[in-house]
Amino acid sequence: MGWLHSLFFPLKKLWLRTHTAKRKSKGIHNLYEDVKSCPNKDVHILWSILVESPALSIPSEN
Repeated sequence: MGWLHSLFFPLKKLWLRTHTAKRKSKGIHNLYEDVKSCPNKDVHILWSILVESPALSIPSEN
C-alpha cells in the first residue's frame, strides 16, 4: 500500500496547491460574501464604514 500512497501524495499536494491558490486570488470578494451571509447587523455596519470611508492618504513632505 505504500506505493499507492507514494503515487497519489504528489498529485494530492499539487491539487491542494492549485486549489488554494485560486481561493486566495479572490481575496476581498470572499470577505464580501462572508459579510453578506452574516446575520449580525453590526458586521454590516462595520463593512459599510470600511467601504464608504475615503482611502487614507499619506501626507506629502514639503
